[in-house]
Amino acid sequence: MHTRTATAALAAGLLLTAAPAAAHPVDRAATGKAEPPACRANQVRLAASTAEPEDGTYPNVLRIKVTNTSDERCAVDRIPTVTFGDLDGPALPVPLGQSGPYALGAGKSGYAAVRTIEDPSDANTRLVEYVTVAGAPAHPGARFTADDLDLSGGRIWVWEPVTTWWQPSQAEADEVLANRYQA
Repeated sequence: MHTRTATAALAAGLLLTAAPAAAHPVDRAATGKAEPPACRANQVRLAASTAEPEDGTYPNVLRIKVTNTSDERCAVDRIPTVTFGDLDGPALPVPLGQSGPYALGAGKSGYAAVRTIEDPSDANTRLVEYVTVAGAPAHPGARFTADDLDLSGGRIWVWEPVTTWWQPSQAEADEVLANRYQA
């Protein structure tokens, strides 16, 4: 990852103060529903796995999932917070954009795809032992080790990682990432 001048705390603060934009199909005029409150960290469950090469997705992809475990509708940040080991800065969103709410109904999930590295032979490649995923910058997130992800060698290769926004299905998240990185 590139050295960043802003600290993670500053970046999280900027994300929290950014003007909210339209999120996962929450059209207040059409639904008559007010924007849901932010999910608390204990209201969401996070999962991560690696994409298999035969899935046809871009190589070096992690699939992540956030599930609202509460009985109430709530919102996470539409951009997953994905960090690698103790490296500086989160994965950049695809497409670029500002923080905003992503509504999750009770028991519902959102999905994202994360490209960890474009070219493993790049001299700038870093190896880390874990990735941390959170539904919002203020949440502590869940840590997934290379062993949890069944990655051989006990390390995750990373350089200039990107993440999709949360999507309604894993197929849609995979498609956003694939469309961004067509050969």
